[in-house]
Amino acid sequence: MQDVLTEVLGIFPSTFIHVGGDEAAKDVWKTDPGIQARIKQLGLKDEHELQSWFIKQMDGFLTAKGRRLIGWDEILEGGLAPGATVMSWRGMNGGIAAAQAGHDVVMAPTTYTYFDYYQTPNGPNRALEPLSIGGYLPIDTVYAFEPVPPVLDSVQAKHILGGQAQLWTEYIPTPKQAEYMAFPRLVALAEVLWTPRERKDFADFQQRLTRHFARLDALDVNYRRGP
Repeated sequence: MQDVLTEVLGIFPSTFIHVGGDEAAKDVWKTDPGIQARIKQLGLKDEHELQSWFIKQMDGFLTAKGRRLIGWDEILEGGLAPGATVMSWRGMNGGIAAAQAGHDVVMAPTTYTYFDYYQTPNGPNRALEPLSIGGYLPIDTVYAFEPVPPVLDSVQAKHILGGQAQLWTEYIPTPKQAEYMAFPRLVALAEVLWTPRERKDFADFQQRLTRHFARLDALDVNYRRGP
């Protein structure tokens, strides 16, 4: 893996290097003789600690190269590597826990930022939408996203670097369909991330959205025009 990361470092100059870390098949690990032998050899408690051990090796490697490791919130399980940044996708609790422990966080919860979800509620009108993986994420819900949870104190809140939209493309065969799924929800997310909580106003945003539609039209962006 470090050989792979060495190649990645040569291609990408970014400070952050994303190593994934999500959806590891730990049920399979429980029955794999090699995995179980490795856990015993390292004196670890379980499969979660094995993943944590692995992530710590990558964290140390990237830190020595002047880079920073970032991974999905599963890397919290079994203990977080010292320099790791967490991208919280399974809700916001993982990000909250990481920030409270002094780690940087990017909030990316499915409930607000997964743009591969439908933009129409379940019902007859959904058949008019492009086939999606599921879920329902209307633009007003995106606008309601608050990336800095109020449960964090002022010091912990500084660890929230921002938020990120996800647009996974298993059900998106063309660039134009990707545009349709991203816009105008991405406009809402951008305003959320650039606007103080007390200045957010969805009704005002809706009025100003027409200006963005004109810009998107000029750029030939295939945005969703419905409510």
